[in-house]
Amino acid sequence: MKIVHIKKDDTVIVISGDDKGKKGKVIAVSPEEGKAIVEGVNKQKKHMKPRRQGDTGGIIDVDGAIYTSKLALVCKNSKCANNDKATRTKIKILENGKKVRVCAKCGEEI
Repeated sequence: MKIVHIKKDDTVIVISGDDKGKKGKVIAVSPEEGKAIVEGVNKQKKHMKPRRQGDTGGIIDVDGAIYTSKLALVCKNSKCANNDKATRTKIKILENGKKVRVCAKCGEEI
């Protein structure tokens, strides 16, 4: 299993590719593939057949998976100088032994 720096419900920004600069919330993460599904990023068309009588089929937009190496975390802290921009993270070990992610700029817990 690969180590992924992004978790579900994080706010991320795309740092490379066609959707560069777009921000969104992470819906799902797949560490085995090293990919994540982000709300509003990497839109794809999907052809749906009607499953029951009365249902309508058609072409719908679906959020596709994107490699996590193309994503960067956004610091939620309003005091942070790096607010609404891509930020790096550090791992901080608390006194009870629990590991937490913190913003490299402001030092606040993410």
